[in-house]
Amino acid sequence: MAAVTGATGFLGRQVVRALAADGWRVRILARRDPIDPLWRDVAPEVIPGDVADEVALGRLCAGADVVIHGAGLVKARTRAEFDSVNVEGARRVAVAAREARHVVLISSLTAREPELSHYSASKRAGEEAMRSVLGPRLTVARPCAIYGPGDRELLPVFQAAARSPILPLMGESARVAMIHVEDAAAQVAALAAAPSQGVVQALCDARADGYAWRELMAEAARACGRTPRLAAVPKLLIHAIGITNDFTVLLGATPMLSSAKARELLHPDWAVSPEEQPQGLPGARHDLRSGFSATVAWYRSAAWMKQ
Repeated sequence: MAAVTGATGFLGRQVVRALAADGWRVRILARRDPIDPLWRDVAPEVIPGDVADEVALGRLCAGADVVIHGAGLVKARTRAEFDSVNVEGARRVAVAAREARHVVLISSLTAREPELSHYSASKRAGEEAMRSVLGPRLTVARPCAIYGPGDRELLPVFQAAARSPILPLMGESARVAMIHVEDAAAQVAALAAAPSQGVVQALCDARADGYAWRELMAEAARACGRTPRLAAVPKLLIHAIGITNDFTVLLGATPMLSSAKARELLHPDWAVSPEEQPQGLPGARHDLRSGFSATVAWYRSAAWMKQ
C-alpha cells in the first residue's frame, strides 16, 4: 500500500499512475473525489482532507508500507503562507507516517539554494522538519524543472515560442536540468520501492549537466515549428519586472515572476552534480526534443495552444 499526498497535482497524477503500474495499491488524500483521464485503469482509495487535517492524515497513513508526500505550495504571497503548507504540512505528514517503513518526500532542486526565495527556503525547511521526525526512514527526492502534458507553469514559454519573433535568454552560461513528468513519476515510484537509506536524490533526465537557455529556447521553438531570434535579456530587467510584480501582492495577487522567482530563474547553476545524480533509478525515456514535441502536441490537442 502506497499513501500519497499531492496526488491530484501535475506530478502527483503521474506518480499515482506509475505506482499502480508497478503493482501498488494506492490511497490518496484529496479534498474531493477526483476524476482523472490518466486514472482510467486506476482506482485509488480516497481519504477526504488535506495536509492541515491530522485526522485525515492518520487515516491516509494507517497501514501504509510507504508514504509519498508530494503536496506543496509553489506560489504564495508570504513566507508564512509557504511555511504553513511546505513546512508545517510536511511535519504533520511525518508524524502521521511514523509507523510506515519508508517515507518519500517530493521536494525541489531549489531546496539546494534556500537563500534564493521563500519557496526554496520553505522546501529546505520542509525536508528538515520531516527528517527530524523520521530520521533515516525519509528519502528526499529533489526534481529539477519538470515539464510535460498538463503543465501550466511552462505553458507561457511555449506560447511565446509559437508566436513571438524574439525569445529571451536568461544567460549564456547558466545551466538548467530538466525532466519529463512521466520520467519524474517513474523515478519517484522506484524510490518508493527501494529500501530507505535516508538519502537525498535529484531527479533529472540523461543530461544531468543541464541545458543552456539557448538550447532550451531553440528546442521550444522547434517543437512549435518556429525559428525566432534568440536575444539575451539584461538581468536588471528581469529583476525589475520581478520587483514591479511584487507590488501586485498588495492587491491580493500571487504573481509567478516575483523578485524571488527572478532570483531562481537567474541562478547560474541548476545542473545536477555527480554526487546528486540518481542512483539505481530508471533512466529517462524522454529526451528534450521528443519531450517538448509531445508536450506541445498535448497543449494543442487540449486547446491550450492554437494549432
